Amino acid sequence: MKKVYLDNASTTQIRTEVVTEMARVLSEDFGNPSSTHSFGRNSKNLIELSRKSIAKNLNCSAQEIIFTSCATEANNFIIQSCIKDLHVTRIITSKIEHHAVLHTIQILQNQNKIAVDYVNILPSGDIDVVHLSDLLSVEGKTLVSLMHVNNEIGTVLNLERIVKICKQYNAYFHTDTVQSIGKTPFNLQESSIDFLVASAHKFHGPKGVGFAFIRKGIVLTPLLLGGEQEKGLRAGTESVHNIVGMSKALELSYSTLAEEEKYITELKDYTVSQLLAHFPEVKFNGKPTETFYNILNVILPFSEDKTSMILFNLDMKGIAVSRGSACQSGSIKPSHVLAEILDAEDLKKPSLRISFSHYNTKEDIDYLIENLKLI
Repeated sequence: MKKVYLDNASTTQIRTEVVTEMARVLSEDFGNPSSTHSFGRNSKNLIELSRKSIAKNLNCSAQEIIFTSCATEANNFIIQSCIKDLHVTRIITSKIEHHAVLHTIQILQNQNKIAVDYVNILPSGDIDVVHLSDLLSVEGKTLVSLMHVNNEIGTVLNLERIVKICKQYNAYFHTDTVQSIGKTPFNLQESSIDFLVASAHKFHGPKGVGFAFIRKGIVLTPLLLGGEQEKGLRAGTESVHNIVGMSKALELSYSTLAEEEKYITELKDYTVSQLLAHFPEVKFNGKPTETFYNILNVILPFSEDKTSMILFNLDMKGIAVSRGSACQSGSIKPSHVLAEILDAEDLKKPSLRISFSHYNTKEDIDYLIENLKLI
């Protein structure tokens, strides 16, 4: 059976060069990075070289990069630490954030630790910037938490515009950049972003490792206790091979960024044209020309009764797509993101998130269209 993987917003295929580098570290550099002998020092050196490499690609200081197990951990750490250490009393966010952010904020609100305001979402899926300014005009120590690229519909936040507004009102700004790190350039020296997070498996690296960027001068206390790893902010023996793999994956992603972005953009455009040609009544969640170049979310002109089985039918043909976030794939509830922007009628129809990488081809798209026509 032909296999077609079009769920790259969920996770990406690890690059061969990354696997090779990780295998070398696993076999040769097995020392505990906290040990003072040569085996430990070698492992520690690999971690710090990886930290410097990641910092170089984002144009920030190495000391501003903290390694974590994933972006979910990093989001939790930053949000909870802002309450505990920076004495934030209010968080402004949106209802289309990843649940790693939403659920953390909701629990803190239920514990009466913070007030929460949700910025309005426009029908396109974009943030209502005027409403954000209105919310920020109310006094109080505030954290704004808004994702850069929405993981379901691909809407792109204008980071610098949002940062400028946050700084105007002396608010901290945290952004989930899981879908954009490695896929678009960042210059954190020229930006005033306070916190961002990333996960290696979203840019062709290994699962189980990510990082947080915490701007120099912001002092937080550890979320995990037990050791002095990661400048005392995250106890636990570091996963050396994963950290090295993440660094290698990010380096490769940025060294090939221009050509891969061009290729994937053309593939997305081809998909849009084929969907329109074969399903003229198809709708797109967010404007395809304005959403992020590797994410396409579509409402198919199929009957409501086909919604629950469409992924199963495509999977039987070897095609991997999704209805939304993989973290919610076990839920029968409609996507919380689509629920914010669609009317009740469209919400009942089958929506698909098609997400691309440089490993995909036009033949993959043709195979997808061919099988959609059979449903």
